[in-house]
Amino acid sequence: MNDPPAPHDRSSYWDDRYQQVGDTDVSWFQRHPIVSLDLIAAASIEPSTPVIDVGGGGARLVDHLLARGFTDITVLDVSGTALDRSRQRLAGPDAVNWLRADVLTWQPTRQWGLWHDRAVFHFLTEQIEQADYLDRLRNALCPGGTFVIGTFAVDGPDRCSGLPVCRYDAISLGGAIVSAIPTATIGTACREVHTTPNGSQQPFTWVTGHIAG
Repeated sequence: MNDPPAPHDRSSYWDDRYQQVGDTDVSWFQRHPIVSLDLIAAASIEPSTPVIDVGGGGARLVDHLLARGFTDITVLDVSGTALDRSRQRLAGPDAVNWLRADVLTWQPTRQWGLWHDRAVFHFLTEQIEQADYLDRLRNALCPGGTFVIGTFAVDGPDRCSGLPVCRYDAISLGGAIVSAIPTATIGTACREVHTTPNGSQQPFTWVTGHIAG
């Protein structure tokens, strides 16, 4: 059983994970991120909207956003290995801003209209970590901006990649966001049952919302 990595070890921990497992064999891999894309479309996010995908280093969301005409995309990840593999995969990697940073210590220097996170927030098991993350969310989103966040559901795994996680239903996830960001409002919520590359199933909880302008 592994303890959560110390802040200075997060980068090497996830680099090692991607090197050992590969970006298409990690449990959260999705070739077609249908729920993410549907929630983004339902929120009426225009392709000109600046988007940041938090923890999206090896994910395929960026591929699909580019294909849909999005022109201002930032992918943030603590793992340089994950980011490098996505850069190598894309035909036009220079169209994306690749940002290697730990979301808990990162200081945003601009704002975005959409914050997307699939499977980062649930790794934050300490209240101080959750507070730091939500502070970055508040500072990084422009007034009126949209967030789309997915975590393990309450009946999902209690560990992932050797680490403990927090599990949420729509009420507890939305409540955690609003309690830290009083100007936030929760919009839609949904459930996803994700099938991992090895065929097991992982229930996810998703919420979307806005920060008041």
